[in-house]
Amino acid sequence: MEVLGFIAAVLIGITLGLIGAGGSILTVPVLVYLLRVSPVLATSYSLFIVGITALFGSLGYMKNNLVNYRTAIVFGIPSLIGVFAARHFLLPSIPEDLFFWGNILVTKGIGIMILFAVLMIAASVSMIKKSKVIHKEEFAPVQKYRYGLILLEGLIVGGLTGLVGAGGGFLIIPALVILAGEPMKIAIGTSLLIISSKSLIGFSGDLMNHMQINWDFLLLFSAFAVAGILIGAWLSSRIPGTGSKLKPVFGWFVLVMGIFILAQEIFYS
Repeated sequence: MEVLGFIAAVLIGITLGLIGAGGSILTVPVLVYLLRVSPVLATSYSLFIVGITALFGSLGYMKNNLVNYRTAIVFGIPSLIGVFAARHFLLPSIPEDLFFWGNILVTKGIGIMILFAVLMIAASVSMIKKSKVIHKEEFAPVQKYRYGLILLEGLIVGGLTGLVGAGGGFLIIPALVILAGEPMKIAIGTSLLIISSKSLIGFSGDLMNHMQINWDFLLLFSAFAVAGILIGAWLSSRIPGTGSKLKPVFGWFVLVMGIFILAQEIFYS
C-alpha cells in the first residue's frame, strides 16, 4: 500500500500541474485509505503537501507573469484568516464523538471524511460540467471588480480548506474568472499562489496546537508530489490543451471516489 500511496503522490502533483486544480482533492483519501493516516492528521498533512506542491507549481506562472498579485492579496487575506481560524480554533474545539446515527457512533474523523466526500462530489461536478466561462481559455469578460464577493468567498474557501485540508482550486478558479474577470491562465496561476499560502498558514495553526508530525514521511510524500507537479507543468507546456481535455475525465474519477468514500464512511465505519 505504501508504494501505491507514493505513486498516487506523483499523480496528484501531475494533475495539479496539468489542470491547476483538483489534484489536492485526492491527497486526504490517499493518506487515509492507502497510507492509514488518521483523518484529522491527514487533513494536516494535506495542508503541508498541497501548500508546498502549489508553491512550486506557481513559480512557473510567476516567471511568465501569469499571476495577478492584487487578486491574490484580496482573495488570499480572508482565505488565510479562514483557514487559520478553522485549524487553530474550530477543529480543536470539535469533540471526538459527535452523535449517534442509529447504532453508529459518528466521530470527528468520520464527520471530516463525509464532509470531504461531499466536497469531492461538488468538485467533480465543476470539472465535468462544461462551463462557458471556464472554457474561455484566454479572455474573461471585463467587468467590475467585485471586492465584497471576492472577500466573502475567500473567507468561506479558507474555512473549508482548514476543515478538510483540500486546496479548493475548483472553487477559487471559477471565482477569479467570474468575480475578478481574470483570463483562465492567470486565474490558474493566481489560484496556485493563493492555495500555497493559505494551506501553509493552516498547517502553521496545527504546529501551534502541537500536533505530532512525522516529518520524514511528510517531506518524502511532498517530494513525490512536487516531482509530479513539475512533470505536469512540463507536459502542459509541451502539449497545449492537455489539461482541459483531461479535466472531465478526472472529474468522473473524483465523482466515483467521492461516492465510494461517502458509502465507506456511512455504511462500513
